[in-house]
Amino acid sequence: MNEITFILNGEKISLQNPSPTKTLLDWLREEQKLTGTKEGCNEGDCGACTVLVTNLRDNKPEHKALNACILFLPQLNDKVLRTIEGVTDKNKKVKIQREMITQHGSQCGFCTPGFIVSLVAGQLNKDKNHDDVIAGNLCRCTGYAPIIAAAEAAHDDIKPSWVNTDNKILKQLGSSGKKKNQNAYLPKTIKELEKWYTKNPKGTLVGGATDVGLWVTKNLRDLKEICFIGQIEEMSKINISRNVLNVGASTTIEVLRQELQKKYPDFSELLRRYGSMQVRNAATLGGNIANGSPIGDSPPALIAIGASILLNRNGKHRKIPIEDFFIRYGQQDLHPGEFVESIEIPLSEKNLKCYKISKRFDQDISAICGCFNITLEKNEVKTARIAFGGMAEIPKRATAVENFLLGSTWSEETISSAMALFDKDFNPISDLRATSEYRKITAKNLLKKYYIETNSVEKNTNVLKIMS
Repeated sequence: MNEITFILNGEKISLQNPSPTKTLLDWLREEQKLTGTKEGCNEGDCGACTVLVTNLRDNKPEHKALNACILFLPQLNDKVLRTIEGVTDKNKKVKIQREMITQHGSQCGFCTPGFIVSLVAGQLNKDKNHDDVIAGNLCRCTGYAPIIAAAEAAHDDIKPSWVNTDNKILKQLGSSGKKKNQNAYLPKTIKELEKWYTKNPKGTLVGGATDVGLWVTKNLRDLKEICFIGQIEEMSKINISRNVLNVGASTTIEVLRQELQKKYPDFSELLRRYGSMQVRNAATLGGNIANGSPIGDSPPALIAIGASILLNRNGKHRKIPIEDFFIRYGQQDLHPGEFVESIEIPLSEKNLKCYKISKRFDQDISAICGCFNITLEKNEVKTARIAFGGMAEIPKRATAVENFLLGSTWSEETISSAMALFDKDFNPISDLRATSEYRKITAKNLLKKYYIETNSVEKNTNVLKIMS
């Protein structure tokens, strides 16, 4: 990487050989003196550092609220960036800024810039689900009611004049940053990635940096060889072929969530709770799989559906069921120089339900994530795929439960007998998120919940919705 180029608040920025792990937040505050972007948690949780990044997707502008604290400078190559200082329109406050004042949406003001940038992004995307738009922004003073009131009052405001200017500039930005320099590389094609990873099999592949970013900001790791794969267009596409959804590994969680809304609504809702809008806009499906976390939210759903992953090693491919990818804690079925290229998701299954158990509804790590996909024929279980995260050292199927269910009558009696078999499948640990006993009991009850929801006229078992 010799140079990266991007647009900052309307100004073209060219950086020669920037540090590959320099965060955007540090660069903005320390070198640009743009201190409106705040440092709160420094791990992508609080939203105080939210910025607006625009890139091209399918040759159309894609506006994304992102956490600057876990965004590395090379990831901005050929993109347009707006900070709180740059969202004003012709040096005048945009309507959301004015309404935040009118509705008393700010007290100490520390979090306010992040809220405003998130809401501007929501407005540009015509997203009126304001609760979701600001789920990644925390406020300890005001409370959220006046902020939501400000968002509602300002939502239909016309787009700021700089939007069209930024979009035109974005399409004019050329390719830059493809060459290797010391420790960083920005390939544009899968072929370039293949060659680099073959030569640097111990290197670090960075997609959205929602995980790798914490390696740097929290663990203070010194990463040597880094390859940023976010600019490989062919790895961020979603294609449908023969009733299979082929998802490029660099596809963000938010893009996938929207694609799955009608195809797998429960999976889509699970992805909404995966993390905040800022996190979903950055995190990739391939990264969530490849890091092998036992509490990652996408693997249980993908296992329950029967998804496969396509691995690439210097142009040679192999396809394996996703459950076979996870071997043991911290170990995946990946050969040196091999990477996840895409994920194949069958679209024929219609009985998938996903349940995420966590201490907070939004933006929290799962204590348990259970996904069920059971088909019936004349009230007899024909197929059964049940997978959990948080119950073992890897995402894992409940094979004993599945085998018992196969061929059995779909009844309360069968479910009661099957629940006991979870003890054969899992021996979960106790940690800060939940005790072993809690996990066991909850997993059993989730099967019962699934039975009720698929066998009853009343499909809703959410106690909050029932009470309302």
